[in-house]
Amino acid sequence: MNSVIKFGTSGWRGIIGDTVTFANMELAAHAIAQFLNDNPPPGAHRRLIIGHDTRFLSREFAVRCAEIVAGYGFEAWLTDRDAPTPVISHCLRLHKASGGINITASHNPPEYNGLKFNGANGAPCSPEVAKGIEKKAEGLSSQFSVLRSRFKKGQYRIFNPMPEYVAQLRKLIDFKALKRKPKKAVADLMFGTGRGYLDVLLAKSGWKVDALHGELNPLFGHGHPEPIKENMGELLARLKKSRATIGLGLDPDADRFAVVDSDGTFVSANEILVLALYHLVKNRRWTGAVVRTVATSHLVDEVAKMFGVPLRETPVGFKYIGAVMESEPVIVGGEESGGLSVKGHVPEKDGILACLLMCEMVAYEGKPLKRILKEIMAQTAMILSDRINLRVTPQRKDELLKKFAAGLNEFAGRKVKGSVMVDGYKFLLEDGSWVMFRASGTEPVFRCYLEGKTKKQLAAYRDAALELVK
Repeated sequence: MNSVIKFGTSGWRGIIGDTVTFANMELAAHAIAQFLNDNPPPGAHRRLIIGHDTRFLSREFAVRCAEIVAGYGFEAWLTDRDAPTPVISHCLRLHKASGGINITASHNPPEYNGLKFNGANGAPCSPEVAKGIEKKAEGLSSQFSVLRSRFKKGQYRIFNPMPEYVAQLRKLIDFKALKRKPKKAVADLMFGTGRGYLDVLLAKSGWKVDALHGELNPLFGHGHPEPIKENMGELLARLKKSRATIGLGLDPDADRFAVVDSDGTFVSANEILVLALYHLVKNRRWTGAVVRTVATSHLVDEVAKMFGVPLRETPVGFKYIGAVMESEPVIVGGEESGGLSVKGHVPEKDGILACLLMCEMVAYEGKPLKRILKEIMAQTAMILSDRINLRVTPQRKDELLKKFAAGLNEFAGRKVKGSVMVDGYKFLLEDGSWVMFRASGTEPVFRCYLEGKTKKQLAAYRDAALELVK
C-alpha cells in the first residue's frame, strides 16, 4: 500500500470516502506526530493545536487526530467548534505549540476535505517539512494496519480560541475608526468558520451587517464555496438592494477573502494588497517592507516606490511570504490568489483581517475603494491585471514547458526585455507590462497571469496567450 498523503501548495486534499478516509487521516496524524518526535521545533512545547472547518466529518476527523497525537505524549488542544485557519495559526504562536493540524479543504467543493499542517511559528509548513511528513506516512503505510490495531489513543482537551484571537485583532485594526464612522456591510460567510468573527466584530463596532449564509451547511448551499464573483450572486443582489458601503466574503476556513465595492465592482486581491499598503503607510504611518509573490501585480511596486518602501518578491505560496515576514519587519504581505497578512500578525493568510482592514480604510478615507484606487493610479500609473486558466493536452504541456524555458523574444507584438524564472516563466515586456505562465502540478493546465496598462492591451494579451498556448 502506498501512502496518499501528498501535500500540495496548501496541505493535503482529496474527495471524502475516496482518498480522505478515517484510515488515511489517522495515517497523516501518526506521520505528523512521529515527524515532530524526530524534529522537535526549538523552544516549543509538546503541544498540538487541532481545529477544523464546517465540512462533512471534519469534527470527527479532528477528534481522531487529537486522540492519536495525544497517544504520542503531546498535549492535544481541540477547538470547541469549527475555527478559521488564521485563528489556529495565532493559537500556535501564542501557546508555543509544536504545530497545528487543521481539517479543511479550504475553498474546494463540498465533496472534498483534507488537512493543513502549520508549524510552530503559525506559518504553513515548509516544503521540507511537508516532504518529511510524506516520507513518514509512506514508511508507515505498509505496516499501518498493525499500528492502527495496537496503538493506544490519548486524551485531548477542548478550548475556545476566539477571545485570544479577537484580542489580537484589536491590536491591529483601528476599531475606534470603525465606531466613529459606522457604515453598512453585506457579508457572505459561505457557511464557513468566519461566522461569529467578521459579522460580530463589525456589528460590535456599530456597523449594520447583513450576514448571509451564517448557518452550518456542509453542502455549502449546493454551491462552490470559493469567494469569487461567479459564486456570490446573492451578495451582489443584497448589496444593490441595501445600498451598503461594502460587500465582504470569506471562504470556509476564512483565510481567503472577497471585497466588493458599493457599486458591485469586485476589488481583486491584487488591488486589496495595493490598498492595504497605501492605507497602512498613509493613514496609519506603518513602516517596513512589502512582500508579494512573483505572480502578483506590479502596482504594488509603484506604491512602494511612492512611499520609499522596500519591496520583496517570493515564489507563489503564502509560506514564502510568511518566511519573509518572520525575517524582517513587513507592513503587509499578500498574493493575487487571495492571501494577506500584516506586521505583528501571523505569517498566514487571514481573510477576516483583510476584510476588516478594508472597512477601516473606507472609514478613514470616506470614499469608495474604486475611487481610492483611481486616485492611487493617478499618482503612479494605470496598471490592470488578469489571470486565465488554459487547459492543454499533456503532450502540449511538455512542449510549452520547453518553449518557455528557452525564453520568448516577443509577446503580442512587444519585445521581451527580461524574464524571471522563479516558480514559473515570467516575461517582462518593453513597456513595463508582463505575462507569466505557470504550469499546474496536478493537471494539464497553465495559469496565465497578465498585466497591462489599458483594457484594450489586456484583451490583446489574453488573445495572444490563448494563441500561444493552443
